[in-house]
Amino acid sequence: MTLPAERAAIVAGAWNTIRAGSKSFASSSRLFDPQTRERAWLLYAWCRACDDYADGQILGRPGDASRADRDFDPVEHIRSQTTLALSGRETGELPFDALRIVAAECGIPHRFIRDHLDGFAMDAEGWQPRSEADLLLYCYRVAGAVGCMMAVAMGVDPDDEDTLDRAADLGIAFQLANIARDLSEDDAIGRCYLPLNLLAEFDIPPGEHMRPAYRQRMGVAAGRLAALAGRFEASARVGARHLPFRSRWAVLSAANIYGAIGRKVARRGAHAWDYRVVIGKADKLRHAAAAFREASLPGRDEVSRSGLWTRPKD
Repeated sequence: MTLPAERAAIVAGAWNTIRAGSKSFASSSRLFDPQTRERAWLLYAWCRACDDYADGQILGRPGDASRADRDFDPVEHIRSQTTLALSGRETGELPFDALRIVAAECGIPHRFIRDHLDGFAMDAEGWQPRSEADLLLYCYRVAGAVGCMMAVAMGVDPDDEDTLDRAADLGIAFQLANIARDLSEDDAIGRCYLPLNLLAEFDIPPGEHMRPAYRQRMGVAAGRLAALAGRFEASARVGARHLPFRSRWAVLSAANIYGAIGRKVARRGAHAWDYRVVIGKADKLRHAAAAFREASLPGRDEVSRSGLWTRPKD
């Protein structure tokens, strides 16, 4: 059993993590009711730690050299600490104890947690997708599964597969926008999340996609990713109708902000990576206000998921 003082300390640490690790998520999380807000912070702290371990980073930035020890297997560490947390035992690491608390409080299905860990394993192996379906499976694992976990934390029934599909769609949309924005940064550390068949379609040799000679084509390819993200985002907005008002507002606000990132990358075209695409504070407030209006209005016409890639159910 977690004592109130222990929980409060872990929540405070989780808030510090999200505030330092993602200004966009931190801003959106403030729109939740207090209980859901804390649970979002707890879940984020675990996700951030797993991501950092897998990438050898701290809060998404170059990390502690000690983690490069050849005897240290980051994925195995993540899995073992997560397993310990899900058993209800203390782990000695705040992010994993944060997972212990939020998973127990909300009854988060362990299948979503396992799916998320599989995404980190893909990153650790230096994986690159061959097709759009490969890319979308990766996006589901690293982000869509988090959408499913957050949906449960917001009160969605774990058996409500349609709403969970829509929650996964939002995570996938976020990840596609991130990939489009971060192509240059990922290339600098030897990673590329563009499918090989997409590179072949644009006649771009693998590993050379960020060379100046290919920037024009890359602008078109990134626009395609942004358009695909937009389709998943539109689907996710339908799922948001099933959430309590404040959760709906927070989700739509995040959708507006991350959708703006993808659209900004698409507009810049070949110049999308001259400097990092960011959404300023004033624009975030504008997107939050627009989300409030949308959350307050009756639902729009239904957006079908027909033709959209769907997360694995087994």
